[in-house]
Amino acid sequence: MAREFRLTLAQLNPTVGALAANADKARMAWAAAKQAGSDMVALTEMFITGYQTQDLILKPAFVRAAIDAIESLARDCADGPAMAIGGPALQDLRLFNAYYILQGGKITATVLKHHLPNDAVFDEKRLFSPADVHGPYLVNGVRIGSPICEDAWHTDVCETLAETGAEILLVPNGSPYHRGKPNLRLNLMVSRVIETGLPLVYLNMVGGQDDQVFDGSSMVLNPGGHLAVQMPQFDENLTHVTFTETEDGWRAAQGEIAPIPPIGEADYRACVLSVADYFAKTGFKKAVLGLSGGIDSAIVAAIAADALGPENVRCVMLPSEFTSAHSLEDAEKCARALGCRLDTVPITAAQKAVADTLAPLFDGTEEGITEENIQSRLRGVMLMAISNKYGEMLLTTGNKSEMAVGYCTIYGDMNGGYNPVKDMYKTRMFLTATWRNEHHRDWMKGPAGEVIPQRIITKPPSAELRANQTDQDSLPPYEVLDAILEGLVEREASVADLVAEGFDRDTVKKVEHLLYIAEYKRFQSAPGTRLTQKAFWLDRRYPIANRWRDDTGL
Repeated sequence: MAREFRLTLAQLNPTVGALAANADKARMAWAAAKQAGSDMVALTEMFITGYQTQDLILKPAFVRAAIDAIESLARDCADGPAMAIGGPALQDLRLFNAYYILQGGKITATVLKHHLPNDAVFDEKRLFSPADVHGPYLVNGVRIGSPICEDAWHTDVCETLAETGAEILLVPNGSPYHRGKPNLRLNLMVSRVIETGLPLVYLNMVGGQDDQVFDGSSMVLNPGGHLAVQMPQFDENLTHVTFTETEDGWRAAQGEIAPIPPIGEADYRACVLSVADYFAKTGFKKAVLGLSGGIDSAIVAAIAADALGPENVRCVMLPSEFTSAHSLEDAEKCARALGCRLDTVPITAAQKAVADTLAPLFDGTEEGITEENIQSRLRGVMLMAISNKYGEMLLTTGNKSEMAVGYCTIYGDMNGGYNPVKDMYKTRMFLTATWRNEHHRDWMKGPAGEVIPQRIITKPPSAELRANQTDQDSLPPYEVLDAILEGLVEREASVADLVAEGFDRDTVKKVEHLLYIAEYKRFQSAPGTRLTQKAFWLDRRYPIANRWRDDTGL
């Protein structure tokens, strides 16, 4: 009779720093694996600490507590399947990113990460030491090799494991989402399978951690690159996989192939999950946001309702003399459609009080952007007061286009603890609003149907800080602006490149100037959901004081 090896894959959502809670999740997965008759349960990279820990992992007391938690798991889970779990390791006074194998009441193997990523959102070279490549470990007679996350993105570790006798590759990951990431991972893992001839398990965590969203999408590949199991994107999931030994090596039984949603849906799901987890992991339960009657705040309200439930979202309309009747109507209709509370707090009296107070100092000057910004900052004061009074986190609503060119008011509409649309360009906001109106999923806590009124989607965007104002008074049309920003930010294209692509030179130079001078605003902005490989924070780190401008090739 052919030998079998049963492996339980735990695609779970750990919390950074919550060592006891993460250990409890591991015990739950182990108990499920034991009930299923599995030989081993596998958890993800740095699971015991949560991921990414950033500099928290440099605190010796935290590292010791994490290792103690893993040793306790080994003792508690002695009578049953082996457990594979990520955590820190200390060897010869050096700190490593490690993967522990627990069986029979003790740690039977410790795999140390070889390749340390030091790009995009990763800074592992300043946190951990690189290790030599570890050979396979033995669990119930099967030799398993575990390249840790980045190790599987290179050829050498997997090839070494195959050459030293590994029969199955199990890759634990902490791999955050960005657009197109599932296909990128699949292509890379297929390459590792073809190069080694071994079946491969790609196991990723789920959940939001600050700006990053880990999207799961774990999978099992058989030799030849054939997909045997596809676990869902963004959902916690336990999957039991049976491997059978054949004349040609081990093969995974065909299992469920969960669909991977298209990018528009995945982006929205990432925003919802990031809000839900940011609130849960920081101890907040309720949100407040300014609902202006425009598309950005309407989408953020929908995201908040879907993440937290409409009953936990307070929308506030803060009208001034420049607020149009249709904005008031659209905000009310949106809040009603979502089922959220809507309060109205006019800023007219406060605006007059500030104007009167500053009148002697401003005497003889013309009204302009200062007076417009006062309105935005008064709204920020009102919203923060509500946030403080009721313990509701303020969500800020500026999209990536606005954040890029500084079309936002620091200490005004930028106020808030989190911004779920920070990495979404304005043109994509319109697409997202339409998608949400037309689709509803089980993971959405908000209602189905048209929750964003059509007029919000079709009317010209306006900050309504002066009479008859539209965004295009100050900015190029958003389809032009976003295309230029996509070049300057996402592709690091030169001004000459964009002119060669057909854009007006003066427009490109204006956008470039606005992009650079707004760096100080972004430096002080709230964290927000990462959707791209050039999100404003860890992905793109520019100096605030910067005199360089791109005049090359012109």
